[in-house]
Amino acid sequence: MATFIKSVTFDAADALALAGFWAAALGSDVDEDSTRDKAFVEPAGWGGPTLWFQRVPEPKTAKNRLHFDLRAPDGDVPAEVARLRALGATVVVVRDDGLTVMRDPEGNEFCVE
Repeated sequence: MATFIKSVTFDAADALALAGFWAAALGSDVDEDSTRDKAFVEPAGWGGPTLWFQRVPEPKTAKNRLHFDLRAPDGDVPAEVARLRALGATVVVVRDDGLTVMRDPEGNEFCVE
Protein backbone atom coordinates (compact mmCIF):
# COMPACT_ATOMS: atom_id res chain seq x y z
CA MET A 1 0.00 0.00 0.00
CA ALA A 2 1.35 3.42 -0.94
CA THR A 3 1.59 6.25 1.54
CA PHE A 4 -0.49 9.42 1.12
CA ILE A 5 -0.32 13.03 2.25
CA LYS A 6 -2.43 13.38 5.38
CA SER A 7 -1.82 17.06 6.02
CA VAL A 8 0.18 20.09 4.96
CA THR A 9 1.51 22.24 7.82
CA PHE A 10 2.02 25.99 7.81
CA ASP A 11 4.10 27.87 10.37
CA ALA A 12 2.28 31.05 11.37
CA ALA A 13 2.39 34.04 13.68
CA ASP A 14 -1.33 33.50 14.35
CA ALA A 15 -2.51 29.99 13.46
CA LEU A 16 -6.20 30.81 13.86
CA ALA A 17 -6.10 33.90 11.62
CA LEU A 18 -4.18 32.13 8.85
CA ALA A 19 -6.48 29.10 9.08
CA GLY A 20 -9.43 31.48 8.71
CA PHE A 21 -8.00 32.90 5.49
CA TRP A 22 -7.40 29.45 3.96
CA ALA A 23 -10.78 28.10 5.10
CA ALA A 24 -12.52 31.02 3.38
CA ALA A 25 -10.32 30.71 0.29
CA LEU A 26 -11.04 26.98 -0.07
CA GLY A 27 -14.71 26.98 0.93
CA SER A 28 -14.23 25.12 4.19
CA ASP A 29 -14.33 25.85 7.93
CA VAL A 30 -11.79 26.19 10.70
CA ASP A 31 -12.13 23.33 13.19
CA GLU A 32 -14.00 24.44 16.33
CA ASP A 33 -11.13 23.35 18.63
CA SER A 34 -8.63 25.61 16.86
CA THR A 35 -6.69 28.31 18.73
CA ARG A 36 -4.11 30.99 17.88
CA ASP A 37 -1.44 28.35 18.68
CA LYS A 38 -2.79 25.50 16.54
CA ALA A 39 -5.57 25.31 14.03
CA PHE A 40 -6.69 23.09 11.21
CA VAL A 41 -8.92 23.16 8.16
CA GLU A 42 -10.33 20.02 6.61
CA PRO A 43 -10.77 20.06 2.84
CA ALA A 44 -14.21 20.71 1.43
CA GLY A 45 -15.59 17.55 -0.18
CA TRP A 46 -13.09 14.80 -0.91
CA GLY A 47 -10.25 16.93 -2.22
CA GLY A 48 -6.83 17.10 -0.65
CA PRO A 49 -5.11 16.85 2.70
CA THR A 50 -5.99 18.63 5.93
CA LEU A 51 -4.25 22.00 6.40
CA TRP A 52 -2.56 22.42 9.79
CA PHE A 53 -1.38 25.75 11.14
CA GLN A 54 1.05 26.03 14.05
CA ARG A 55 2.17 29.15 15.83
CA VAL A 56 5.92 29.77 15.72
CA PRO A 57 7.90 32.68 17.17
CA GLU A 58 9.99 33.52 14.10
CA PRO A 59 8.67 35.34 11.01
CA LYS A 60 8.75 34.00 7.45
CA THR A 61 12.17 34.88 6.00
CA ALA A 62 12.43 33.32 2.53
CA LYS A 63 10.49 32.27 -0.54
CA ASN A 64 8.39 29.11 -0.22
CA ARG A 65 9.90 25.90 -1.57
CA LEU A 66 6.37 24.52 -1.97
CA HIS A 67 3.19 26.36 -2.89
CA PHE A 68 -0.43 25.76 -3.88
CA ASP A 69 -1.79 26.29 -7.38
CA LEU A 70 -5.49 27.11 -7.13
CA ARG A 71 -7.87 26.67 -10.04
CA ALA A 72 -10.30 29.57 -10.44
CA PRO A 73 -13.96 28.51 -10.55
CA ASP A 74 -15.27 28.62 -14.12
CA GLY A 75 -11.78 29.72 -15.23
CA ASP A 76 -12.47 33.30 -14.11
CA VAL A 77 -9.03 34.19 -12.73
CA PRO A 78 -9.69 37.94 -12.29
CA ALA A 79 -12.84 37.27 -10.23
CA GLU A 80 -11.07 34.71 -8.05
CA VAL A 81 -8.09 37.03 -7.53
CA ALA A 82 -10.49 39.81 -6.48
CA ARG A 83 -12.23 37.46 -4.02
CA LEU A 84 -8.91 36.35 -2.51
CA ARG A 85 -7.74 39.98 -2.24
CA ALA A 86 -10.92 40.79 -0.31
CA LEU A 87 -9.99 37.96 2.10
CA GLY A 88 -6.55 39.50 2.71
CA ALA A 89 -4.28 38.10 -0.02
CA THR A 90 -2.01 40.33 -2.08
CA VAL A 91 -1.01 40.13 -5.74
CA VAL A 92 2.69 39.63 -6.46
CA VAL A 93 2.58 39.45 -10.24
CA VAL A 94 0.10 38.79 -13.06
CA ARG A 95 1.86 36.75 -15.72
CA ASP A 96 1.20 36.89 -19.46
CA ASP A 97 0.06 33.24 -19.45
CA GLY A 98 -2.96 34.09 -17.24
CA LEU A 99 -1.45 32.85 -13.96
CA THR A 100 -1.50 35.21 -10.97
CA VAL A 101 1.05 34.84 -8.17
CA MET A 102 -0.31 35.90 -4.78
CA ARG A 103 0.60 35.90 -1.08
CA ASP A 104 -1.63 34.95 1.83
CA PRO A 105 -1.87 37.32 4.84
CA GLU A 106 1.40 35.92 6.29
CA GLY A 107 3.34 36.11 3.03
CA ASN A 108 3.10 32.51 1.81
CA GLU A 109 3.08 32.45 -2.00
CA PHE A 110 0.43 30.66 -4.04
CA CYS A 111 -0.84 30.84 -7.62
CA VAL A 112 -4.27 31.21 -9.18
CA GLU A 113 -4.76 29.76 -12.65
